[in-house]
Amino acid sequence: MSIAENIAWVRERIAAAARRVGRADNITLVGVSKTFPVECIREAYAAGLRVFGENRVQEFAGKVDALRDLRDVEWHLIGHLQTNKVAKAVELFDAVDSVDSVRMAEKLNASAESAGKKLSVLIEINVGGEAAKTGVAATAEELDQVLRGAPRWGHLKICGLMAVPPYTEDPECSRPYFRQLRQIRDSIAARALPMVGTDVLSMACRTILKLRLKRGDLRARRDGDFWATNKTLTPVGTEEHRGSPERFTPCSPVYPW
Repeated sequence: MSIAENIAWVRERIAAAARRVGRADNITLVGVSKTFPVECIREAYAAGLRVFGENRVQEFAGKVDALRDLRDVEWHLIGHLQTNKVAKAVELFDAVDSVDSVRMAEKLNASAESAGKKLSVLIEINVGGEAAKTGVAATAEELDQVLRGAPRWGHLKICGLMAVPPYTEDPECSRPYFRQLRQIRDSIAARALPMVGTDVLSMACRTILKLRLKRGDLRARRDGDFWATNKTLTPVGTEEHRGSPERFTPCSPVYPW
């Protein structure tokens, strides 16, 4: 299958999940283009994809010159950002989806002010409490400080939350983490804090695509499925499909929880 065919397949799964819960809008498919060459990104763009996620500033810096002619594209930094690369990240990206500290927010705001731009950001939540992963814990004082600090950062637009749950081969094991992120978002929204948007949830997992589509905006991140070619789709619901560990196989289930 080509990249275009894989994208169409993923979009069909998203649409089917949306229909099951009676909604079909405010769902953004983000193609995680890290490690993939310019040619693949261009093929995805030609197939209609307009939002791309990159993990590393340096890697994207090496690709961006060959992509400047693409119009109406959003480039998102979805990986951990080192403070010494903040200025370059602000220069290259339209959004940073991995803010997890007051220090990072302050540095991004200062660089955005110097660049004369307003930078969209998401707060990264470590929903699994994993020491090896970045993100702020939902119960941490740091999260409250980031939320309360928003009015000071006039060049940042806090749009919502992002999370990457613990890796699992069983889709059912990821369900509670996505639900948890939604609950955290709802509790923040109820506080009606100034300059803190809660419209966006960005949820990602390497081997599955699970979407909660009941209400609100959502970004569905695909780390591999539609970049793969010459793969065989396994029907959803079969024993071969369930728990398939291959990262780049375009056969992940899409359904609400």
